[in-house]
Amino acid sequence: MKIAVIGGGAAGFFAALRAKERYPKAEVFLFERTAKLLSKVRISGGGRCNVTHACFDLRELVKNYPRGNRELLGPFHTFGPKDTIQWFKERAVDLKAEEDGRMFPVTNTSETIIDCFLNEAKRLGVKICLQTKLESIQKNGAGFELHMGEKVFVDRVILATGSSKLGHDLARGLGHSIQTPVPSLFTFNIPSFSLKELSGVATIANLKIGKLEQTGPLLITHFGFSGPAALKLSAFGARLLAEKEYHVALQVDWIPDQLESALQSEIDLQRSAHPKKRLINTKLTALPKSLWRALLERSGFSDVLLGSLSKSSTSKLFDVLKRDRYEAKGKTTNKEEFVTCGGITLSEVNFKTMESKFTKGLYFCGEVLDIDGVTGGFNFQNAWTTGYLAGGSAIS
Repeated sequence: MKIAVIGGGAAGFFAALRAKERYPKAEVFLFERTAKLLSKVRISGGGRCNVTHACFDLRELVKNYPRGNRELLGPFHTFGPKDTIQWFKERAVDLKAEEDGRMFPVTNTSETIIDCFLNEAKRLGVKICLQTKLESIQKNGAGFELHMGEKVFVDRVILATGSSKLGHDLARGLGHSIQTPVPSLFTFNIPSFSLKELSGVATIANLKIGKLEQTGPLLITHFGFSGPAALKLSAFGARLLAEKEYHVALQVDWIPDQLESALQSEIDLQRSAHPKKRLINTKLTALPKSLWRALLERSGFSDVLLGSLSKSSTSKLFDVLKRDRYEAKGKTTNKEEFVTCGGITLSEVNFKTMESKFTKGLYFCGEVLDIDGVTGGFNFQNAWTTGYLAGGSAIS
């Protein structure tokens, strides 16, 4: 039995390890078109590798996948974050959870994960073939004919080519349809950004585009908005944003946990006690002081006294704090990481085995599928889970 895994990224490598572990007598080949394996693993988390996320309630876990949330629930029961942690622990790699739930190797370096995989591949006998470009795949009887300069015959194929066009073309050639790939998980550019002097300031805010919204940490940058709230909004709105060519109106609620009625009560209290105090020097919210001052100065509240705060100016203040508006034009990749929305149509795959519903013996895993997660280790968990199922099912 010969199993070919196409793609030496996280999902493909994990599928190859699982296939060889479960079927020791099978020949497992890992084909990678470049000279480097596990490139995303190497750069993830600033070079630390955000392996998974410490979310063990699987129904909560799937909410972090804009596409694939329903399909992944079953697979996560087979191999979820707890299984990932245990898998690495059994291979002497301990993971740690940070305050936000992201999990990294305790060594704080992605090389630990890469070394673990390479050692496992050597121990199990996975045959790694670098700089091997696959040109086409043809079904040949019960198996497959791979064209890569020469013809190679295999019994099973696991396609793990990420978001590459080649992988999508190969899948189309074997009967599958592709959901158009568009960027996901990016930050928002705002021309002539009025808050650029506050670059580096973070706060909890609600970010909204039409009916789409996300609440969480929002980071002000010199070019616009970043941080988890912006990244999650970009992920869930990936297709809408692509259709609008990344030119959209953003609405920001800077104090999502504070109702207007509560803010009005605080204003009334402060105005009664300190009528001659300047509004800009009064702490009415939990906003960082620099952001509070910048928002008020930009809106003409620099010299307004609490005692002279009229009903109309109070209404304007509420608009600034609860319904602030910005025009976004364009996007920026989040650090060196990138995620794509789109890929093989999910209804065409059996998520119990990751096998194609159209072509027997063909399996898929990772980002080649129309699955993507928000930032925080969720995309790697998808890679491990679907890779585990594909590799473990390859002879079934």
